[in-house]
Amino acid sequence: METKEQLLAELSAIQKWEKEQKKVWIWERISRLPFKVLDRLTPKFIQEKVGQLLDEIGSFIQTGGQYLIQEKYVLKRVQEANPELTILSVKDAGTAPLEKMAAVSEQLTSSRANLATVQGATTGVGGIFTLVADIPLLLGLSLKTLQEIAIIHGYDPHEKEERLFIIKCLQFASSDVVGRQAILDELSAFYEGSKSHDKMISQLQGWREVVYTYRDQFGWKKMLQLVPIAGILFGAVTNRSAISDLGEAGAVLYRKRRLMERMQAITEQESSL
Repeated sequence: METKEQLLAELSAIQKWEKEQKKVWIWERISRLPFKVLDRLTPKFIQEKVGQLLDEIGSFIQTGGQYLIQEKYVLKRVQEANPELTILSVKDAGTAPLEKMAAVSEQLTSSRANLATVQGATTGVGGIFTLVADIPLLLGLSLKTLQEIAIIHGYDPHEKEERLFIIKCLQFASSDVVGRQAILDELSAFYEGSKSHDKMISQLQGWREVVYTYRDQFGWKKMLQLVPIAGILFGAVTNRSAISDLGEAGAVLYRKRRLMERMQAITEQESSL
């Protein structure tokens, strides 16, 4: 277990990362301008396919659905990184040092980014026809990656509460600067160890926000992948970038949550002395 000083140093690094997420770059604003035009140019059947993601995200929150993963593989990775510990359950994974959690998360994200690269290249072969399959496949890989990061940090994605947090991580990674600040504020209940997430549940109208952001995020990709073969490059690069950014955000947000819980435990221990 880290000392209070080590936890404070880690928290300072995370807060620096959060501050960087709030910077507004002019190119980000400019890059969003063509999306209204792209929406009109995008064929209706692709728009309908993207719209189906709303139902899939709702199903994921309620039951985990087809996106729930087997945790044994992830626990094995955590055990290999922590030979001095006995990792038999998700709860056991939560006892690992934060540094080891970060390392395993980075390795896993790199692996999933490689998979996303191949997936994007494959679905880029047929241009507009294979693009239909690319969007739901990438959503599935995104949710699975975040679930694996949750397990690494000792949180069980089989619990509905954790799936709420995962959706917020997904929203954070695909939101603009203003949206990211709002989501960081919403996650305060988790960081404070509160079990009352009524406010967050009421805000899950944000499902639509996730879907619309995905639609915008892939606006240029849709246009470029209209050309068979050329879509291989654009699909590979875009998918890799999406999973890499998502993995980074998920790892930091989960690490902060685990860090805050440990800080609280140390504070309570000091108060009892």
